[in-house]
Amino acid sequence: MNNSTRLEVVSSDDEPLILVDSDDQQIGTLDKSTCHDGDGTLHRAFSLFVFNSRGETLLQRRHSAKRLWPGYWSNGCCSHPRNGESINEAVVRRASQELGLSVDPCFLFKFQYKASFLDIGTEFELCSVFVSHTDEAPLVNATEIEDWQWVTPSDLDKKISTQSSALTPWLRIEWERLRAEFRDQIRPPRAV
Repeated sequence: MNNSTRLEVVSSDDEPLILVDSDDQQIGTLDKSTCHDGDGTLHRAFSLFVFNSRGETLLQRRHSAKRLWPGYWSNGCCSHPRNGESINEAVVRRASQELGLSVDPCFLFKFQYKASFLDIGTEFELCSVFVSHTDEAPLVNATEIEDWQWVTPSDLDKKISTQSSALTPWLRIEWERLRAEFRDQIRPPRAV
């Protein structure tokens, strides 16, 4: 890990999340903490995979103070849009807040999943998955991220098969689909 970090609180348990139906139509808002209680409440979310020109993807270790999956490795950035904010705007905002990166997100797919973390809470999300490419070095927000690393696709495949319990469930689900259906979009861009 590069020791370039900063501290900035960018989320809280009382921030409102966008509640949606299975067609991604907004049906209200509810605070983040309540959305994650019990079996969870379906809400809008996004996941961003960041790749560099060597074809590596950025992984982050979630901060140990996080309620759900603390200390687990996940993809570059994942969060929720704010009410009135487009999903693309949310991806750009959060990549800057968490990673200190300027990104140009490319939407790939949307899926719904539910995953419970022990008896502490549940993620129940309609999640839009994006990719972006950069060779910038992250300047991570230490209130969100404890560690980070660039890994090759084959190394991530190996982590998923041998260290699955150390990874967030959405990372595993999304990576499998990225590798199966979106290989061209995760390759490094060709030089012009």
